[in-house]
Amino acid sequence: MTNVKNFDTIEPTNPVLTVAPSKEETEMLGATEKITALYCRLSQEDERAGESLSIENQKKILEKYAHENGFEIVDEYIDDGWSGTNFNRPGFQEMLRDIENGFVSMVVVKDMSRLGRNYLEVGLLQEKTFPALGVRYIAVNDGYDSARADTGSIDPSLFKNLMNDIYARDCSNKVLRAKRTLQRQGKYLGSAPYGYKLDPADKYHLVPDPDTAPIVQRIYTLFL
Repeated sequence: MTNVKNFDTIEPTNPVLTVAPSKEETEMLGATEKITALYCRLSQEDERAGESLSIENQKKILEKYAHENGFEIVDEYIDDGWSGTNFNRPGFQEMLRDIENGFVSMVVVKDMSRLGRNYLEVGLLQEKTFPALGVRYIAVNDGYDSARADTGSIDPSLFKNLMNDIYARDCSNKVLRAKRTLQRQGKYLGSAPYGYKLDPADKYHLVPDPDTAPIVQRIYTLFL
């Protein structure tokens, strides 16, 4: 865990917090000996989409939310450059270990897609893992708070998670189609082998590397 931040205690500004909580909510909200995990994730797809999802932007949103709602003991877990379909992210795995070890009482993200973009994996966390371990889950921009979810009806967050999954699959298919188009055009898509380098004027074309090409040529002549 890194970057532990202590915020001054203030009265919660979320109007829902003024409602008398149930016994279970009181236990979660009052677990001051545990931390509130602020989780941030950014992928290359997010950057290409031009969304304002930078790590710094996410941190500001989550820190402001934590401060306004009186979450005193806060820790940040960050995965910069990791796809939401990959659940082996280092920051995410560190957070899961802290949850399993009983150090975390709440997980707060900017929106549900930050936690992940796999419908089944996110659903398992949201519906099974977090409740079983007594962890409250909040997605700020999606207006989701597991402490206030209506268990007597269909949870709208399920549809949000499904859309996040579809978005990830659509991006993956677009990238694959683009690569196949380049391959049909005779473009080189791999990394440069020893003795060559990518052409500075065309990243899809190889040219001899003046530093290593002579070595390859000498080795080649030995086997002629």
